[in-house]
Amino acid sequence: MLPGRMALSPAGVLCGPLEELQELAFIERPIRRSLKTAEEIDQLTVDEDLNDIERAVYLLSVGQEVQRVSVISNLPSLVRQNPAETFRRVVPKVREVLNGAGAEIQLAAAASFLTILQDDIILIHTHTYSILKIVLLHLNHRDTVVSTAWLETLLLAINALPKETIKQEVLNPLLHQSQLSHAPQARLASCRILGKVACKFDSYIVKKELLPLARSLCQDPEFEVRACMCRQLESIARATGVDDTRAELLPDLVELAGDEDSSVRLAAFDTIINLMEMMDSDDQLHIVIPLVMAVCEASLQEDEAIMASLSFQFGKLCNELAGSLSDEQKSHLLQTFKELCTTGLQTDGNQTDSNNESTLIRCNCCYNLPAMVVFADTAHFLSELYPSFSSLCSDPEVCVRRSAAASFHQVVKLLGSKVQLLHKELLCLLQDDALEVLDALMTHVEETLEAVLSRGENQSLDNKFPDLMAGLLLAEQKIGRSLRWRLHEKLLQRYSCLARLLPGELLHQSFSPRIFIILTTNKVLPVQKAAARTFCTFLRYNRKQEQRQEMMGRLIQDLAQGRSYWNRLRFLDVCETATEIFSRKYFNKHFLIPALELVHDPVANVRYKLCQLLPRLRSSLRLPADKQLLQKLDFCVQKLLCKEKDKDVVAMIRKTVLELDKLDLSEPFHKRQERDLLDQKKEKEETLLLEMEQLERQQNEGKLNSDKHPERKRRDSKTSLSATKSMSVSSSAGASSSYGKEMRKAKLSRSRSLTSQPTTSKPVTSDRSLKVKELSSASASGKASMLTSKDDSLRTAHFSMGAQSASSMPVLIRSNTTSLLDRASTLDQRDHRTSTLEQRDHRPNTLDYRTGNMDHRNNIMDHRTSTLDQRDHRTSTLEQRDHRTSTLDQRSKTMDRRCSMKEGQSRKLSINRKSNSFSVQSGRD
Repeated sequence: MLPGRMALSPAGVLCGPLEELQELAFIERPIRRSLKTAEEIDQLTVDEDLNDIERAVYLLSVGQEVQRVSVISNLPSLVRQNPAETFRRVVPKVREVLNGAGAEIQLAAAASFLTILQDDIILIHTHTYSILKIVLLHLNHRDTVVSTAWLETLLLAINALPKETIKQEVLNPLLHQSQLSHAPQARLASCRILGKVACKFDSYIVKKELLPLARSLCQDPEFEVRACMCRQLESIARATGVDDTRAELLPDLVELAGDEDSSVRLAAFDTIINLMEMMDSDDQLHIVIPLVMAVCEASLQEDEAIMASLSFQFGKLCNELAGSLSDEQKSHLLQTFKELCTTGLQTDGNQTDSNNESTLIRCNCCYNLPAMVVFADTAHFLSELYPSFSSLCSDPEVCVRRSAAASFHQVVKLLGSKVQLLHKELLCLLQDDALEVLDALMTHVEETLEAVLSRGENQSLDNKFPDLMAGLLLAEQKIGRSLRWRLHEKLLQRYSCLARLLPGELLHQSFSPRIFIILTTNKVLPVQKAAARTFCTFLRYNRKQEQRQEMMGRLIQDLAQGRSYWNRLRFLDVCETATEIFSRKYFNKHFLIPALELVHDPVANVRYKLCQLLPRLRSSLRLPADKQLLQKLDFCVQKLLCKEKDKDVVAMIRKTVLELDKLDLSEPFHKRQERDLLDQKKEKEETLLLEMEQLERQQNEGKLNSDKHPERKRRDSKTSLSATKSMSVSSSAGASSSYGKEMRKAKLSRSRSLTSQPTTSKPVTSDRSLKVKELSSASASGKASMLTSKDDSLRTAHFSMGAQSASSMPVLIRSNTTSLLDRASTLDQRDHRTSTLEQRDHRPNTLDYRTGNMDHRNNIMDHRTSTLDQRDHRTSTLEQRDHRTSTLDQRSKTMDRRCSMKEGQSRKLSINRKSNSFSVQSGRD
């Protein structure tokens, strides 16, 4: 069945619809290849052997209009190539073509001659005559558009023309055209030429030749001519000088300010406002102020053109006249400005009549807001200007709100400490639905936030931080959802200033997560790079180490080690930005190794991007400190050279190797030095941030301890005082016991020395000096706990030296005395050990006392203070002991005198006993 169904009969094919066959026949018809006939093609064909000059002459002679327009438009390039031949052969042909030519050729010629005159393609003195003749010939063309084009050409070319040429070729025809016999269009051109050439001549020529002509045109019967000449009087006045302006032109301007036509009055008013700097205080008081007051009273009832001009000049006008105005006049001007701010707005529902002039007036009021704040004084801003400013920020027209947003940063700067008054208006502009308003606000949002947040010391503004942060985040989200990625990029670039304006905790919680989301999810590359720069700025200026580690961990985990190759590419973009923001030390520590690990990435695009980044990574290394990192980078390059299979990556790594070889040689020394200085500055700033972080942490801990433990601190101080008293009592008891032992030992040595006979005293002296040295060294190396034992040893040495110096017994008997002294020293050592054990018994109590106070640092400081008090008490005790020692020295001297009286008796006893043998034997011993 299936083959039968698929079989096609010849009759079914031939019996198709006739229309389809006709369509097939239409396809086979010959198609016309061109819209031009053969004759037309022959006319448009040019011989290829002709050069550019000959081809231009041929086309201007016999060519069609489109060809002539092309040749005239290409005239500046012909002048550049061959100026002599172009002016000798082509320009005369152009002059012939322009006679009776259409508007298209005329406009092309005007533009070409303007380019030739402005770009200094030729020497003006050589070919000026031929060009100016053509321009002035067609200046009075019957077509208004063509004549205006030739006039603009002449006006823009006057700056490039010499004075003599202007005086001969321009001023002489100008005197003839300014007469009433010529058309108004010629007289209008004369007015504009007068204003343009006035700046080319000195004041004498202007006063003698141009000023009379200008005054005559101010009295022209046509109001258009009067208005045009009135607007040119400003340049003529600046050329003539202050005195001639006040004497000649100012009366004419005052007369024109009262003209019957509104356009003439408007032109006169604008000219007077622009010339106020050339007037003295009397002219301002008697001429300008009455004129301004009259215009302010009449502008609200007349047409809105004068109101628009008044609103545009209002800020400049008020500040120029501020020194000459009375309080009543100032109030009147402020009231006029308030009325201008609400022009076109209906009182019910804040609706507008959708008039372009009314909208322009309110936009001009936004433009003049900073000047009016200065005029009204910031002290009266709330009562005088705040309602008008608030209404302009919430105006129903988008262009008005955009103008208010554009001048917002200047207003907040002028307000200073009263910037919190505009918090509501700032939130209103941040939450605006029109992207044009956000664009105007984001242009200077850095200056605005700096002015707002730097005055955040008061509590009222600190409480408004959450609303402001929410408004900034809402504006970013609104722009991010739109298709205007350039505006989103600009916003992210401006938000980087928040790193130095907002607290780190608030910035880390609110903005850092949002910026990181944009970095990982947005698909527009410029937006991603702007987000990377802002995120790195937040990371650099964050003072908390935990938050920095968290942000850096997210970069490594979500970007460098991310599953999507797109995120890994973004990490390399972040590294490129980080080299500009961070110091080399910080970059090498946190970014370099994760970037080099991407050499093992399976995606060729990531390796290709890494190859492009290698020269920048190499420039961040310095030897010998970064020797290991340089070895890793060299290993990365070798791996790419040896094992890479992708042809694009291979080509890029070869190019990169050549750049790495030339890296140290191509960079100039001064640029490298500047970069090193900048890196040192960055490193100092990072170190300073770490120190500030540690200082803030210590301050916070100190405040926490002082707030939580005041009672325990007092209790510990009482405990330390009691311990001090007990230690002082025990030390005084130990000192008294050791003092008694020393007295007993001294008496024993003196009793033994009465029956002795002295020999040489030098060995005794040497022994005594050794003992003193040993005791002094022991006292210098002792601790605070051994002060009592040191004092005991010093006292022992003192008494033993006194006894030995007074002794006169033989050496044999003195040896017995020495043995007794050794026994006494043994007893002293035992006493010393006993006192040491007592002190060791006292140490556990001290340790218990210290362990009880280790919870808080302040208690430790109190304990140390008490220990110092104990040492001071011991020092005073030692001073008392020194006083006692001096008293005992006096007593020992008295006893030495008594012993010297008994020496004679001891000598007689030694002779009877025949002690020569004993003395020899003792000498041997």
